[in-house]
Amino acid sequence: MYEIMKAFTDDDVTAIGVYGMGGVGKTTMVKHVAAHARKSGIFDHVIMGVVSQNPDLKRIQDTLAELLGFELHEGTEIGRAARLSKEIKRRNKILIILDDIWERMELSDIGIPSYKELRKCKSKVLLTTRIRNVCHAMKCQEKINLTTLSEEDSWTLFVRNAGRSFESTNFEDVARRVAGECCGLPIALIAVARALGGKDLVEWKRAAQRLEKSHAANPEDYGEASKCIKLSYDYLKEEDYKSYFLLCCLFPEDFEIEIEDLFKYAIGKGLFRDADTIEEARDEADSVATHLKHCCLLLDGENNKFVRMHDVVRDTAIQIAQSEDGHGFFVKAGCGLKDWPPRLHEGYSAISLMANCIAKLPEKLVCPKLQILLLNSNSSIGEIPESFFQSPNELTVLDLTRTRISLLPQSFSLLTNLQALYLDRCFKFIDTSKLGELKKLEILSMRNSCFKGLSREIGDLTNLRMLDITSKRILELGE
Repeated sequence: MYEIMKAFTDDDVTAIGVYGMGGVGKTTMVKHVAAHARKSGIFDHVIMGVVSQNPDLKRIQDTLAELLGFELHEGTEIGRAARLSKEIKRRNKILIILDDIWERMELSDIGIPSYKELRKCKSKVLLTTRIRNVCHAMKCQEKINLTTLSEEDSWTLFVRNAGRSFESTNFEDVARRVAGECCGLPIALIAVARALGGKDLVEWKRAAQRLEKSHAANPEDYGEASKCIKLSYDYLKEEDYKSYFLLCCLFPEDFEIEIEDLFKYAIGKGLFRDADTIEEARDEADSVATHLKHCCLLLDGENNKFVRMHDVVRDTAIQIAQSEDGHGFFVKAGCGLKDWPPRLHEGYSAISLMANCIAKLPEKLVCPKLQILLLNSNSSIGEIPESFFQSPNELTVLDLTRTRISLLPQSFSLLTNLQALYLDRCFKFIDTSKLGELKKLEILSMRNSCFKGLSREIGDLTNLRMLDITSKRILELGE
């Protein structure tokens, strides 16, 4: 709020962009700040139009005109725009809010004067968007990132919308657990608080358990936050962007996702096929990660080598992956599982059980459509049953990093579609002789693993594009 108010009083700033993830409260915040600015005399008029994905210029023009106290009777868009522009320039100190912009647009098409003309009449434009690059494309002098709420502010907002006091310490503790699972996202806090406000303690406990297990508090309603995030996902124009985004939900909650690991999964899944080299593909993947951050679907990690996924975004991504045709993800990563999940559906295309405590694999993995299997960081897994892999199968990505695997079963030869295999930090001796049968393998990573040497059969991997056998550098074929 302070940054926006400061921009309001800066004569050199005519256009202000506020960006942030769907549901973070951009619209509510700018309305509040605008009302305060008008009350304090910074502006005489505040007018606001909602742009959305498919802008309706006539509706936007009518709304802005109505808020300025006149009607547009012109029959053409050009005529209406000219009239609106004239009326805006005839007045002083107008704040024009354009809410929910998704891509660059010509303000003159609406009837908003140029920034130079607005400066003359002491007026400004304030826009909101989910995409940082829109602020740049619209030539905003100030670009303000609206992040999630602090724990204290989250609780205040949550209690206000719950419409009740929490009469006991036990009740308040449960309510704080629920509020904490909303991760500071205002739209999630409001939706959950209102849904649970009139419920008894038992229902609150159930909701807390559901949220902690990454389920919606109301299983029949994914809530406004998920709808906002789903909308951002749907707006991604490239399928590679969508697939890359969904890969992120395979990692545990609150996980620092290493971009290089994410890139290797993406290559194994068949993304970025238009790239001629691994480096070009990596550059494309980095661009996608940056774009997803600018869309507020991903967050910055601890440094530029990592990204993170907001909990609410991750939950929504899992919902998308579970519901859309061709995905069918099963994600139980970092859940403390000790046993292999029973009754896995045969239609899953991805299974992520990484970072658990599983010690024993089932005799058979009957998932013929499975493309991605992530068993990494289950340090007690020491053996793959001989009949574990079945034929036919579509497995393209297999991660056995940080397991105690020492021998690969004969059924490894059935993995005829495997493109990426990770055996990093496997501290028992690994026999590499069976790897030569994986003719489609493109990525083989054995960083910090114990093996006496690469077998001759590795030479049969004619499609291999990346071989990583050290902790210091990656040897790429064709260098």
